[in-house]
Amino acid sequence: MNTKLIFILGGARSGKSAYALKLAESITGKRLYLATAEALDKEMAERIKKHKKERGNNWTTIEEPINVADVIQGNKKYDVILLDCLTLWISNLMHNCAIRNPQSAISKLVSACKKTKANIIVVSNEVGLGIVPDNPLAREFRDIAGIANQKIAAAADEVYFVAAGIGMRIK
Repeated sequence: MNTKLIFILGGARSGKSAYALKLAESITGKRLYLATAEALDKEMAERIKKHKKERGNNWTTIEEPINVADVIQGNKKYDVILLDCLTLWISNLMHNCAIRNPQSAISKLVSACKKTKANIIVVSNEVGLGIVPDNPLAREFRDIAGIANQKIAAAADEVYFVAAGIGMRIK
């Protein structure tokens, strides 16, 4: 079986995660939802709970805010891994004092995605379509996210841009 790296990119609330879920569910096999979000407040805990319920029982969920490449590298069980989302993972990396070089973490993730025997679907926000952020941290985040998106897109077999819930294949 040929496996693919599929990249789904879009704006906030564009429908990219729903699009990725539908695509993942069209692939046969055991499915893993690799979530980078953390329930750091009540509102986020409710969002996570709602999303788990929407996915149903056909998914296993692993919540891993930092070491996503390790989860993918260690996979021996799942045929489809949906990583949601890359930009939240980057934010987690930037706020984790132990991570000094997000670029090496991004390269490790790309390598893990290309080497795994599973189909990988990566979801990310396109953060470069708006105005230039007004502070250095926000600009650094935008720059790192843009570079990560470029690296994943270059490595991907397929790339989709989602706007208003409609996915458009761009690669």
